[in-house]
Amino acid sequence: MKADIVWILIVLLGFYECLAGKEEEEGVKFANKCEVCKILAIELENRLEETGKSQDVIEIGYSLDDTGLKKKRTKYKKSELRLVESLDGICERVLQYNIHKERTDSTRFAKGMSQTFRTLHGLVNKGVKVELGIPEELWDKPSVEITNMKTQCEMLLEEHESDIEEWYFKSQGEVPLKSYLCSQLVLRDSDDSCLLEDEKGTENQVQEQTKPNKIKKDEL
Repeated sequence: MKADIVWILIVLLGFYECLAGKEEEEGVKFANKCEVCKILAIELENRLEETGKSQDVIEIGYSLDDTGLKKKRTKYKKSELRLVESLDGICERVLQYNIHKERTDSTRFAKGMSQTFRTLHGLVNKGVKVELGIPEELWDKPSVEITNMKTQCEMLLEEHESDIEEWYFKSQGEVPLKSYLCSQLVLRDSDDSCLLEDEKGTENQVQEQTKPNKIKKDEL
């Protein structure tokens, strides 16, 4: 049964690669495997950081001691329940991202309004008529790149859930999930350079490119 699921996932991934080729001809560039894994790892670690603040002790299963049958007590922070709750709906978080088309690397997928749409909204607020071919009320809805990334995230999670569980219980806090899941497993034979790209560095690069050139004194 598991082999059948893996085969279906491989077929679906192949379908998305073909679809991506056609879409890119129309100005749409879908997320690649590195970008999908990077976002999944970031969001899951962020979610685990949120749930890890709890100091609750929970009761799970039963253990037999000298006084009879008792429920086992464990810290929520180290429990399987925390992992399950953290994974639940994790790919829905992808829908909080937007495409920042002024960037060319993996940081084009980021939360917050893109510089392009901030400019467009500013023009509209000043009374300028802007035609994009789509209604203004749809400007801030998830783009096709984002909804596609959510689907890819769900497939990646389905395929590597057991690997994530292994990391959670044995390597969490020692090895970053981006390294364990993405570099070592998902992208073992692929380019993983996108994992090193960060939003701050890209923004600085964009700002440098858009700065007017300074005139040197000897050029005056």
